[in-house]
Amino acid sequence: MTVASPTLRGTDVLIVGGGMIGCALAERLTLDGASVRVCERGGVASGTTAHGEGNVLVSDKGPGPELALAQLSRRLWPTVLERLGHDAATIEWEPKGGIVVATTDAGATALTAFADGQRGAGVRCEHLDADQLAAAEPALTRDVCAAVYYPEDAQVQPAGAATALLGSAIAAGAVVETRCEVTAPLIRDGRLIGVRTTRGPRHADVVINAAGPWSGAVSELLGAPIAIKPRRGDVLITAPMPPTVFHKVYDADYVGAVGSSDAALQSSAVVESTRGGPLLLGSSRRQCGFDDRIRPDSLAAIARKALRLCPILADVAIMRAYGGFRPYVDDHLPVIGPDPRLPGLWHATGHEGAGIGLSVGTAQLISSALAGRRDEVDIAAFAVDRPAVITSPTEPSNEKVYR
Repeated sequence: MTVASPTLRGTDVLIVGGGMIGCALAERLTLDGASVRVCERGGVASGTTAHGEGNVLVSDKGPGPELALAQLSRRLWPTVLERLGHDAATIEWEPKGGIVVATTDAGATALTAFADGQRGAGVRCEHLDADQLAAAEPALTRDVCAAVYYPEDAQVQPAGAATALLGSAIAAGAVVETRCEVTAPLIRDGRLIGVRTTRGPRHADVVINAAGPWSGAVSELLGAPIAIKPRRGDVLITAPMPPTVFHKVYDADYVGAVGSSDAALQSSAVVESTRGGPLLLGSSRRQCGFDDRIRPDSLAAIARKALRLCPILADVAIMRAYGGFRPYVDDHLPVIGPDPRLPGLWHATGHEGAGIGLSVGTAQLISSALAGRRDEVDIAAFAVDRPAVITSPTEPSNEKVYR
């Protein structure tokens, strides 16, 4: 049994959003002594978290603050699993590693340079020759110019991970309210002291905006807008298969698609197994607002690139497809920390497709900062007051004063 640390005792925290980030925050902050309430406008893990692949990756991030956060999170995950005990089974933790391949000479050159840079930042990775790749992934195309193995890459079941973390938080005293939508700020003397919700006013010393792609709308409602936009991604799911793919396998152009700022469709080949048998095929990215239609061009691009990577899929049935929205920031960095315009407001958002993997590290950064502790990763790199996040100098209004 985990005993709460007293570092945040006496601090009331309200978390807006019951997705993976909100659940990780709730668990960590509650165990660190805070009184935590989660307000989720829908159901727990029903938004972005329910529409992801569960990636816990270091392979797709170049040297810099996001990689440092990914490395911290990857080190924390085993500790989190141990803490959750029997509930960890619902997370379906699979430390299966990742393999990144290049299918062109230019791609091989770029992948080799990228991996060398990561290795210099402490990432474990090793180049595979043709025989080693064939042994690791027999179903993979032989038309590969380079391959790099990342043993630290892992996968979880996203909704299972979120609910397990939230269950731990509830057991430690957290309160969770679903169907509870924020409608207005509660501001006193220029400070945010809580929010009005569809279930009544909720007061707190600290309000954390962890609403994922909807964080922009929440921040605007609270009077301190941040530039978070939805970026849509789609996934194809095959019929259940015998063991066929043994790692997360993706083409090296996936990194470029993640880092692209182009609003048009970006796609790359990603193939990975699940514990239940189906394969997940991705990936796509497109800025289309909150348009939730599944588009044939996106699915066709995913299927075409997955077939090139893994030709055996030509005879495999597609069971279903789904899509979801990810919280996107133009400079491709999460937004983590206090809002300098409105005391009492913090943000934990903008992780785009990496929120599952970065969640527990983000929770540690927030907890450390609230307690006044320095962490091994500098939270300043994710500060709110940077050009890509605050696009207007408008100060929050103090006219809405509720008591």
